[in-house]
This record gives sequence, C-alpha cells and structure tokens, in this order.
Amino acid sequence: MTRVLIADDQTLVRGGFRMILTRAGIEVAGEAADGLEAVTVARRLRPDVVLMDIRMPGIDGLEATRRVLADLPHCRVLMLTTFDLDQYVYAALAAGASGFLLKDITPEHLVSAVKLIATGDALLAPSITRRLVERFARPQPAPEGLDDLTPREKEVLRLVGGGLSNTELANHLQLSEATVKTHVAHIFAKLGLRDRAQAVVVAYESGLVVPGSPE
Repeated sequence: MTRVLIADDQTLVRGGFRMILTRAGIEVAGEAADGLEAVTVARRLRPDVVLMDIRMPGIDGLEATRRVLADLPHCRVLMLTTFDLDQYVYAALAAGASGFLLKDITPEHLVSAVKLIATGDALLAPSITRRLVERFARPQPAPEGLDDLTPREKEVLRLVGGGLSNTELANHLQLSEATVKTHVAHIFAKLGLRDRAQAVVVAYESGLVVPGSPE
C-alpha cells in the first residue's frame, strides 16, 4: 500500500487531504505543519509519496523537497499550491518534485495523482515540462554521471529532453521500444533521476538541449 505524508501549514487542508486519501484506500502515514517538520517526519516515516505545500513557515516546500529527496531518493514529491505561476512549477521540478497540483483540485484528481506518482511516473507530460524549462532553465554544472553515459544514451537523453515518448524515440532511432526502455532505465540509474520530467530539466541545464532548438 502507498504511504503518504501530508505537509501543509493549514490544519484544514491536511485534514481534508487525509480524509480523501483514506477513503480511497491510501494510507496517510503522517502529517507535518512546516517545511522542517516535513523533513524530520519524512526521515522517520520514509513515506512513498509526500504531498508538499510550496509556501510554509521556516524552510519552504522547495527546500524541504531538496532535503527529503537527498535522504530518501526513492521517495516521490507531489507539490501543492494555490499559485499556478509557471516559475513555481519549474522551481518544483528543478527541486526534484515529480508533479504539481493546485489545491482546488477535485478529490478524484488528487487520488489519481498520488497513484500515478507512486508508480514512478511524472504528473507533467515531458512536452509540457519542455515548455517550462525553455523559459526558466539556466546552465548548470553537468550532473554526476553524465560522462558515464554512452553516446547512444546521451542521444536518448537529448531526445527525452525534446519531449519524445518511448514510442517516438523508437521510431526516430529505428530501435525497438524495449531497447529504448532499457536505455532510458540506464540513464535514470546513472544520473539518479526519478522520472522523465526531471530528465528534461537535466537535458536543458547540462546543455544537451538548447532552448529553441528542434527536437
């Protein structure tokens, strides 16, 4: 069963999310009222998914996400906010979050999002992520492991950065979809990536994809 930690400074919000998830058969392992408590509780409970509010007292949700994922690399973070500005979405992805939701979502959407994130998928499609990253990404030092990628793996990462799906990658590279999935899995393992949305961010920040370039 998926275990969830809810981190939000509003008691009513935490209570509402707990009720929705519990009714859907999802275990709420714990709650946190601020960013620092979220980090502490996550380290103790080791949840599968953290619902993390971006704006909280003390350290905000972005910094809390960085700290949680540094300690628990297999944990997934789903960002929650009342703001839908693109820079918040990009900042959440750059911090390592696997998805982004507004707090006025329906109960069904919240449950579906948690289940999707728990399976290892990203909530934002790579094509959407690409548009955000093109606007906000800035060059960063190459991530550890980038030099360990084979030329083929770097090409696959570049195309993932362009928003291509596995099927599109297979057609473009004239490979089987199974082979493409193997390449993607190796890339994720070598770079410590959690999902394709994060791969898009890395592809841009490392310079493999240049904003405005064709796929």
